[in-house]
Amino acid sequence: MIRALLALAVVALLTGPAARQGSMPAIDTCGASTLAAGPDDDLYCIELLPAADLDASGTARLVPPSSPFGIAVSAAGEPQHDVDLTLRDLPAPSSLGRYTALVAWAVTPQLRPVVKLGEVRNGTVRVGRVTFDRFIILITAEPSAGVLEPTGRSVLRGTSASLRMQPHDMAFLLAGLLDRADTPAAGHDHDAMPGADGWTPPPMHPEVSMPRAFMALRPDVASYLPSPGEAVPLARPRELVPLADGGTLTLVAAPVRRVLFGRTVTMLGFNGQYPGPLIQVDQASTIVVTFVNQTDFPTAVHWHGLRLDNRFDGAPHVTQEPVPPGGSFEYHVRFPDAGIYWYHPHHREDVLQDLGLYGNLLVRSREADYYGPANREAVLMLDDLLVAESGPVGYGQELPTHALMGRFGNALLVNGEPRWDVEVQRGEVVRFFLTNVSSTRVFNLSFEGAARMKVVASDVGRYEREQWVHNVTIAPAERYVVDVRFPEAGDVTLVNRVRAIDHMMARFFEERHVLGTVRVAAAAVRPDHGAVFTRLRNHVSVSAEIEPFRRHFDRPVDHELLVTLRTGDLPFPMGPLLNLESVYRNPVEWSGTMPEMDWVVTGRNVHWVLRDPATGLENMDIAWRFRVGDVVKVRLVNDRAALHAMQHPIHIHGQRFLVLSVNGVRHDNLVWKDTVLLPTGFVAEVLIDVTNPGKWMLHCHIAEHIETGMRMVFEVDQ
Repeated sequence: MIRALLALAVVALLTGPAARQGSMPAIDTCGASTLAAGPDDDLYCIELLPAADLDASGTARLVPPSSPFGIAVSAAGEPQHDVDLTLRDLPAPSSLGRYTALVAWAVTPQLRPVVKLGEVRNGTVRVGRVTFDRFIILITAEPSAGVLEPTGRSVLRGTSASLRMQPHDMAFLLAGLLDRADTPAAGHDHDAMPGADGWTPPPMHPEVSMPRAFMALRPDVASYLPSPGEAVPLARPRELVPLADGGTLTLVAAPVRRVLFGRTVTMLGFNGQYPGPLIQVDQASTIVVTFVNQTDFPTAVHWHGLRLDNRFDGAPHVTQEPVPPGGSFEYHVRFPDAGIYWYHPHHREDVLQDLGLYGNLLVRSREADYYGPANREAVLMLDDLLVAESGPVGYGQELPTHALMGRFGNALLVNGEPRWDVEVQRGEVVRFFLTNVSSTRVFNLSFEGAARMKVVASDVGRYEREQWVHNVTIAPAERYVVDVRFPEAGDVTLVNRVRAIDHMMARFFEERHVLGTVRVAAAAVRPDHGAVFTRLRNHVSVSAEIEPFRRHFDRPVDHELLVTLRTGDLPFPMGPLLNLESVYRNPVEWSGTMPEMDWVVTGRNVHWVLRDPATGLENMDIAWRFRVGDVVKVRLVNDRAALHAMQHPIHIHGQRFLVLSVNGVRHDNLVWKDTVLLPTGFVAEVLIDVTNPGKWMLHCHIAEHIETGMRMVFEVDQ
């Protein structure tokens, strides 16, 4: 056994990032990129190698298509990459035989299916789009540029970084660690009831086998769940609370009982509701909210996305001290911008928010035609919850669990329920206000059936122009407003479709979860907005508001932030396993496929980091200072070399910003944001409109990451 474990460690060492870098040739074209705003070459640049008797060379750079969302994927969750080929010293096709053209292809490892990228020559050219998880780029000599699949001689070839993933099963079989699928599922019965230590381990993912060694691991903190009791009221569905300018509301955070999956469990709610009250106000109004904390943790309420007065931002130890259990705090909340916002705890949100403390703020514009016409509205809060047979899996009492990945749930919820349904008439246009309130999950939403969808707005207002989309990719804390028309009678399902990874067996597989159903009746709607819906509106006022900022788009950045990770002592065999996995990191981890591994890492073991490369300062030691009226350009870099690199939704309090570019690709349809998704190895450049004085936070919105250090404060002087 010891020899086998040593062998596993050696394999991990030989396949880790440092070993890969050491094995690279001295001259590495991909590694020589001069694009400061470009993606990480290790993941998104493919070195093309020549056939044995040729001297040709080249690279294939994977470029993200411009997208209204943080990452471009299909409705099925397939990754989308445009391909830029740079080719040198290509031979004349005729010198290789009876050939007249050189053609580029993308093929899967099974050599089917094949995507023809186009005819190529020496130089740099964008050739097409690839939507494969794992693929090979081929350049072949062909008898004609019109051929439909490769039949001629190979000239250059290269493999995507995802093909470096290899099954871990051999190493773990040698070590006696892998719980194989053909043995009794010993890991699946360990989640029935809490153990003597109070912990209920999470259920295994149904598609993935896990190392047996993880079954015995436990977090190094105590388990917490709210105390049950018959005096705890049953939660009721959220209520709409319209408030006029100067209106008041008392918001009480307290335990509630919920019936989920046939079992009554104790969770948390605002005002006994799940989600919390939907607060509707008019733009430019101010309301007074008295927050009463009846939970077991000190906390505060953050009014996410609002450019409100700093002292009411709800950032503990920055704008206020946390409200202790039994205490209260009065917030004066103003609403300068129309749109959809939300409120949630801002201390131990890994516990409090995940247990149900969240609610929406719907801010009505003063413009009557701010959005196009719609027959109805639906305000949807998207969430997930990690549940075992006995109920929700416990949370860390002293520090967060799930500190690496964030807490993926295995039950997907809409407005707090496992399924959402609505009945509409044929031809209805429904405006959906979408908010992702999950701890870490990125949703990829689409409607399956007869429906057409366009994206209208995001975090802090409308896009410059409406845009047709097939799916909506929404990271934690982001909001999107989409209009959907249902032209035919029948059921249309709202689904989340993603490409998950079985890291143990090095395979991608589809996950599809039905979140709800739109039941379209045969009767036609009146009025029918179909004719107006087919036209994409240009929001001239949005473009005019952005116009003064355009002179800043191409200037150098003012600040840079590197997003990275430091790890301490990780429970064995997690260190070797993470090294094995580090040969490839997916841009987005879409699913929690290794729950037994994820939950045991706590804030004692890892420290997520925001680092200012110019000063070397990190997290709360960073000291940026601006003045009202400044326009600040910031480059965000997601460190691919971190031991567990993953995506991060970066949120900025109290200000708004434009996402100018992602991986050097300029966004051509801008919208004001407060949260941006930063996939692994990506670089995003944002332009901050500094309008609000005070001390403001910038942090990752994965709840477990902010609670393990990934936050900073910048100060804005009047």
